[in-house]
Amino acid sequence: MKKLFIILTLTLASLKAGTINVAVAANVSYAIEELKKEFAKTHPDTKVQVTLSSSGKLTAQIKNGAPYGMFMSANMKYPNALYSEGLAITEPKVYAQGALAMLTTKKLDLTKGLEILTTQNVKKVAIANPQTAPYGKAALDALKKVSLLDTVEKKFVYAESISQAVTYSVSAADIGFIAKSSLYSPKMSQYKEGVNYTDVDTTLYSPIEQGIVLLRPAQESVEYRAFYEFMLSENAKKIFRAYGYIVK
Repeated sequence: MKKLFIILTLTLASLKAGTINVAVAANVSYAIEELKKEFAKTHPDTKVQVTLSSSGKLTAQIKNGAPYGMFMSANMKYPNALYSEGLAITEPKVYAQGALAMLTTKKLDLTKGLEILTTQNVKKVAIANPQTAPYGKAALDALKKVSLLDTVEKKFVYAESISQAVTYSVSAADIGFIAKSSLYSPKMSQYKEGVNYTDVDTTLYSPIEQGIVLLRPAQESVEYRAFYEFMLSENAKKIFRAYGYIVK
C-alpha cells in the first residue's frame, strides 16, 4: 500500500508542467537544496521534486514503477543494474565520490581510529543498512579490512539510510559511520574535527563512486536532460566539492 501511494503521488506530480521527479541518495540531502537553487538560476520554470532515501530502496521503487526520471545513487552498482535491465536510458556516469567518517557526541579518543569501536565506552555504533546503503557497506568493508567486524558487529544500530545514521550517531548511539558530506551542513557546524568526528582511512574501503542516470520517464523531457547535464557541470562540481565530495 505504501509503495502504491508513493507511485500515485509521484505520477500526479509528474503530470504538472515543468515538474521533474528525481530520486536522490540520502547522503546528497545536505547538498541538494543548494544544487537546486543553482539550477533554478537558469531554469526558473522547472520545479525539481526530490525523493530522498537509501539507494537500494530507491532502486526497488524504480523497478516497481515509480515515475522518477533521474536517479542519483550513492554508488555505481544500482545505476548499472537499472541500465542493464533497460530501465535507465543513459549509461551510468560518476557525478561525485563520497568519503566515510565517524561522528560522536561523546568524549572519545578519536585518534584510535576504528579501534575506538572496540572499547568499553562504545556500546552502540550507528551504521546505515549495508544491504541498501553503499556507505553502510563501505563501513563494513573498512572493519573487515582491519579484522574488527566480528568484534564490533554486535554493537550495530542499523539506520535505514546514511542521513538517518547521522541522527542515530548523535542520539541513539555512542558513535556512528556517516557520509563526510553531512558534516558540511550548517546544522552540523557545532561538531569539530578530532573532537566529534574523524575521517575513516580511504584505503580501507573501495572508492564510493556515486552514479547518475536518466530513467525511462525522462525519454522525451528537455527538463530532465537539462537537470542531468547540470549535475555533471562545473557549477555543480563546485557545490559538491564544497560539501566534502571528491569530484574530478
